[in-house]
Amino acid sequence: MIRTADLRDFNVLKEHDKHISESELRRVISANRILVMYKGDDFIGWLRFGLFWDSIPFMNMLYILDGYRGKGYGTELLSFWEKEMAKAGHGKVMTSTQSDEKAQFFYRKNGYTECGALLLPKEPLEIVFIKDPAR
Repeated sequence: MIRTADLRDFNVLKEHDKHISESELRRVISANRILVMYKGDDFIGWLRFGLFWDSIPFMNMLYILDGYRGKGYGTELLSFWEKEMAKAGHGKVMTSTQSDEKAQFFYRKNGYTECGALLLPKEPLEIVFIKDPAR
């Protein structure tokens, strides 16, 4: 089951998502910008997003817990988000990943194309991807 996160999910998200402060986590939950995935009572993972240029949905985090990786859950969660963004009238969705991470291959396999990059001091190249969610 995939659904929009609410405060019932706060503790499990706080436990697993180490890339966001507790106050920001509460804020994005309240803004309906996290999707959670469960299989029965088991927490599988989440997708957190914001808006690039205040208009283009930008996926900040897609995370599937270790025991569930490689089973299609990431693709399912990503596809669900893309369909929701298309229904909301968004013509594009974006994300990024570091060039030294395997995620770039996952995004390419799922129809994302490179549209730029960001190079921060002492960090690997950040590859920016874009996709028409209706495709």
